[in-house]
Amino acid sequence: MAAKKHESSNLKNRKRNPDAKTGTDGSASKKPKLVSSNTQTERLKKPFKPVKKAQKPNASELRKSESGKEKHAPKTKRERRLHAKELAEARKKKRKRHYTLEQELASLWEKMRQRNIAKEERSKLISEALQKMKGKIPEIASSHVSSRVLQTCVKYCSETERDAVFEELKPHFLNFACNTYAVHLVKKMLDNASKKQLAEFILNLHGHVASLLRHMVGSVVIEHAYQLANATQKQELLMELYSTELQLFKDLTLMKESRLLDVISKLNLQKGSVLRHMTSVVQPILEKGIVDHSIIHRVLIEYFSIADKSSAAEVIQQLSGPLLVRIIHTRDGSRIGMLCVKHGSAKERKKIVKGMKGYVGKIAHDQYGSLVLSYLVSTVDDTKLITKTVIRELQTMLKELVLDKNGRRPLLQLLHPNFSRYFSPDDIAAFNLSIPSLNAKSELEVISGTYPSKDEKSSDEDNSTKATVVGANESASSENVHLIEGGKKDPSLRRRELLVDNCLAENLIDVCIENAAEILRSNFGKEVLYEVATGGADGILHPVLDEKLNSLHEAIASLAAEPKSEESGEEHVLENFHSSRTIRKLIIDNPTFATTLWMKALKGNCGLWAQGHSSKVICAYLESSCAKINKLANEELRPLIDSGILRKPENKQPGKEG
Repeated sequence: MAAKKHESSNLKNRKRNPDAKTGTDGSASKKPKLVSSNTQTERLKKPFKPVKKAQKPNASELRKSESGKEKHAPKTKRERRLHAKELAEARKKKRKRHYTLEQELASLWEKMRQRNIAKEERSKLISEALQKMKGKIPEIASSHVSSRVLQTCVKYCSETERDAVFEELKPHFLNFACNTYAVHLVKKMLDNASKKQLAEFILNLHGHVASLLRHMVGSVVIEHAYQLANATQKQELLMELYSTELQLFKDLTLMKESRLLDVISKLNLQKGSVLRHMTSVVQPILEKGIVDHSIIHRVLIEYFSIADKSSAAEVIQQLSGPLLVRIIHTRDGSRIGMLCVKHGSAKERKKIVKGMKGYVGKIAHDQYGSLVLSYLVSTVDDTKLITKTVIRELQTMLKELVLDKNGRRPLLQLLHPNFSRYFSPDDIAAFNLSIPSLNAKSELEVISGTYPSKDEKSSDEDNSTKATVVGANESASSENVHLIEGGKKDPSLRRRELLVDNCLAENLIDVCIENAAEILRSNFGKEVLYEVATGGADGILHPVLDEKLNSLHEAIASLAAEPKSEESGEEHVLENFHSSRTIRKLIIDNPTFATTLWMKALKGNCGLWAQGHSSKVICAYLESSCAKINKLANEELRPLIDSGILRKPENKQPGKEG
């Protein structure tokens, strides 16, 4: 009871004295705070906010604190840019081992590559640069900066310095051949290499040709070496792609035979094994689209000579399309293009033609591409597609094509197909090539243009059809012209649809009328004008365009009727070497033109043109096979011949000059 009274008395004292801080046990205690129910509910409604941990400083803050520049951080744009540049330089120095050396070489390069620099000063700069790089060339050659410096050094340095660079780079050539920047240095080294150094480089390529050709960058080096190599070295590079044995044993590649069929026959190789190996080489190259190089074109030509039907058809299918446009710029590439057109299906031919869209003009101006276009217009039966894709594009540049050596070929092929005056025997032979396994007539000729060896000839060789090659001295008559096979449509109908029905011939005549003077004096244009003026082979332009042709005859006669003037810087068309011979041929071969020219320009004026090149034009009236033309001019020319002013023409076959 006493204890309870004591507790109650203490409680009363606490109520009376709220500031009391001493408890019953004599220890200090805090006054408890009473919280209302409303305040508790408000605290529960507030979202929970976790205590934020101290964040770690990022890399930039660490660099600032380490460098002591935290208080002086860049504020302006220029300061920030300079600061960023300093940081980038610091990173490059840590990452690149020879960064400082590259900067020094770059400054030297800017001086040595100037055009107006003296040779002595450039030699000093090159020697200084090579001295700095000595022993480090293989390490820095892959840099986009150092490789350019080395290229300039190799181009202008002395032979001794170049040899030293070659020896230092020789063990690393294969690695550099696949590097995007170092490959340019390798090409520059090959361009300036001696015969011995080039032979050493090609020797180092042995066993790696196929693998490098499958590489987008490495294939450039192989092609460059192939272009610089002599015939024997080219053969060594090619042999590796034919067979595993030839790739492993270099001694087997040292032979005179260049054709694959002859190599197989001499070494007794299995044709099936060779075909399988070449397929494993060719297919990855075609799949990657590495088809621009002439060495690959040569390999494909040889591949077609031994390929079976399925293998050859598969390659033709892969090449049909835009890929073929990148091939036809070489001799072998143009033959591949013609083989694809000849043996391709209608669908594949359509792809080939459509793949040329936008490139027809460029192809026509190319030496070998123009042959493919000429073959195309002589083979493909879908004349609407050819007109829409090829002819329409040619019509936009007719004058340029007429005056161009190569551009005129497709036009001449339509006007006078396979004429030996315009196409060489090698061109005509290329038109008649075929793939043995795909040839419907079982021709025995090899696609390289030669006949097979004795071992490969069958017993019925006499009954087989062989490719016809027009000789250089073959008669120019139309009877000896061998039309290209391949299409089912009649060749004359195909020509008419392409040349006459779509207004190509009409536009061509207009171009010849407007530019008659320039075309007549042109070494190449005169042939096109002659074919147009005579109406083309077999008179294909008659009678539809007779009025236009008469206008062309009048235009040429008007030029001939112009008076001779010494003040003019241009030769008269009757005295110019090219135009006089073209007009002479027209007089002999075209009586209509001869009559127009005589009546408008020459009648009564033969005495003025009895000397020089123009005398050949006058005498052509006596050489003509048309009696009417002979009689027309005989009365005026006979006195000139009797007096010795005009020399009587010798008996010549008409149309042979020019």
